[in-house]
Amino acid sequence: MSQGPRSGLAAVSTALLAMSRHLEVRDVLKTIVASARELLDAQYAALGVPDDHGGFAQFVVDGVSDKQWKAIGPLPRQHGILAAMLQEARPERLADVRKDPRFEGWPSAHPEMSDFLGLPVRDGDEVLGALFLANKNCARPHGGCGFTKDDEELLSILAQHAAIALTNARLYERSRELTIAEERSRLAHELHDAVSQKLFSLRLTAQAAAALVDRDPARAKDELQQVAALAAEAADELRAAVVELRPTALDEDGLVATLRTQIQVLDRAHTARVTFTSHGVRALPAAQEEALLRVAQEALHNALRHSGAQSVEVTLGKRGPDTVLRVTDDGSGFDPTTVRRAGRHLGLVSMRDRASGVGGTLTVQSAPGKGTTIEMEAPGG
Repeated sequence: MSQGPRSGLAAVSTALLAMSRHLEVRDVLKTIVASARELLDAQYAALGVPDDHGGFAQFVVDGVSDKQWKAIGPLPRQHGILAAMLQEARPERLADVRKDPRFEGWPSAHPEMSDFLGLPVRDGDEVLGALFLANKNCARPHGGCGFTKDDEELLSILAQHAAIALTNARLYERSRELTIAEERSRLAHELHDAVSQKLFSLRLTAQAAAALVDRDPARAKDELQQVAALAAEAADELRAAVVELRPTALDEDGLVATLRTQIQVLDRAHTARVTFTSHGVRALPAAQEEALLRVAQEALHNALRHSGAQSVEVTLGKRGPDTVLRVTDDGSGFDPTTVRRAGRHLGLVSMRDRASGVGGTLTVQSAPGKGTTIEMEAPGG
């Protein structure tokens, strides 16, 4: 890193702040690309989000002027090195990209590039996009220096930020199908879930970055501790904001109508069949209704995003004087004890907190290959 530990860690911090402060996905992507170029001292950087038609839905560059970008022409297709990064899901570090057999050229207005570093952006096993840099700024005796293994490891940290941005982009696209009131509640909930989990991962990767910094280890560790503290604070602030946010639709329409509307939208938006039935439930106090809605949203999010379910059933009914919400899916299921030991709670902690906060209880029944049932019982209704 040519600019030393402080500037490198500041670039990581800048990307993190962008995730917590900006709602426009393109602004976040531009911050990630600029941070990557600054951190690795490269002449060019780009981040591509593929579409389903062999091209890119979004392609953000840094180091190319607006005039140059217009002259280059349409967004690139998924071919050559870019296709290899997306299809093979492995890093590519090349001394001269033009000499690689997969290189297929570029438009006449495209800047000349030689040394190249690219990484797929992943969310688990899924490849969401590609982040890459070209032309490292350094003295080039005997043909150049190029990117190093340390550069590759450091760029992988920033790829975690890219995964956050692309995950959020998917949430925004799904949210366009919803009404304004439902969009406000569901988007806040899902952003909280995605960002809080990714920030936990970021704290671990930030600690690993200390191994890459050898100029002033003590100072670097201090800076990393600040990054970790910032991540924790951002998660806490976001969680507090979500807790205070009461959906407008819930105030206007009540719990049953709000759940029915949201589940109808989810049924249209996903391949899984999502159904809702309600029996004998009357209006509850505001706190109980919000807690039941949030638990339903969390359970639905897990079932539709993580379980591979073909069918999800949501029921709301009575059990003596109490109201019972049940969300059942036929997905892959999981071992709740293993999930807890691995530190992956799938929102179970927040759901239990919401239930206990209104005097209710939450039970989870699941096993690998057996699907999952989440049940919340709350007083009243």
